Amino acid sequence: MSIRRSSGLVGAVALALLVTGCGSSDGGSDDSGKGKTRTFAADNGKIKIPSNPKRVVATGYAVPALIEGGAPLVGISSWKRGESMMSKQDLATYKKTPKVAGELATETNYEAIAEAEPDLIVIGVPAPVLGDIDVKRLEGIAPVVAIGPTVPSAWRDLAHKQSDAAGALKKFDAAKEKYEAEADKLSKKYEDVLPKLKLGHVGAYGETAKGTFQREFGGSWGTNIAEDVGAKYYGKVKKPGPGSKAVSEYPSIEELPDALGKADAITYSVNPDGSVPKPVKYVMDSKLWKNLPAVKAGKTFPIRYTEAATYGQAMQTLGAIDTSFAPLLKR
Repeated sequence: MSIRRSSGLVGAVALALLVTGCGSSDGGSDDSGKGKTRTFAADNGKIKIPSNPKRVVATGYAVPALIEGGAPLVGISSWKRGESMMSKQDLATYKKTPKVAGELATETNYEAIAEAEPDLIVIGVPAPVLGDIDVKRLEGIAPVVAIGPTVPSAWRDLAHKQSDAAGALKKFDAAKEKYEAEADKLSKKYEDVLPKLKLGHVGAYGETAKGTFQREFGGSWGTNIAEDVGAKYYGKVKKPGPGSKAVSEYPSIEELPDALGKADAITYSVNPDGSVPKPVKYVMDSKLWKNLPAVKAGKTFPIRYTEAATYGQAMQTLGAIDTSFAPLLKR
């Protein structure tokens, strides 16, 4: 029930969606007398949910967040794209938890969800994708809260809100505290070199068939965690759009000198195993790339785990950033 972060699909995500935590307890009880409920503000409205959910179904981006948070999951969607970023314990939980949906929203198994007998369903897909789900049918099973992504850097608020709905804030807060402490440590480590650099970033979602590459600005997938340790990405999107199109664009390869010619250093997305994605290799194989001042100066830095969407995953990104930026301290 996930979505690939392609330029076409993620670009359609509505930037105006609220992602800050908006849950509030009303101190009441539901009509069946099963327990206390509270009103929770989600993308699909203000929903009455259990104050302390006992059986939760999670889909899309809610899957890694709620696994990491230790929520009482009884069913999840497939989330293959995030397996490489899960800890051994989280991966074990992911594998043993019943799959009630596939990688796409259209692959929802309503019968399996009903059989799981959830008391809360957390849907973590973007607003446009929500139309592929029969929400009314799900509401006949349990309260449904849709909490989907907007701009890439909003994963922090997204995971917080999902964890809040599922009653899993304790572990979320602990992971956040650990992440922020490490980010602060690295900020101090690189404070004399990193903030002085004018950075550019090449993302993994260019379309080689169309001769384009992805340039990511501040707040995008490949940049937002690096910014937490002092990285400064220059420029802005020429024609901003919704979702990721507010923080990244897709110039033609011929525009590479104009796009990144002023960069003191360039970061670029690589796969979790360190290999270079085809769209990035397309850029790096270009003569235009080899002639960029930052490339000639040897100031190019790969970043792994750029798709991190939880604080636990982002800890791996911080580690990868530290490894990549280490040569800056030797110059």
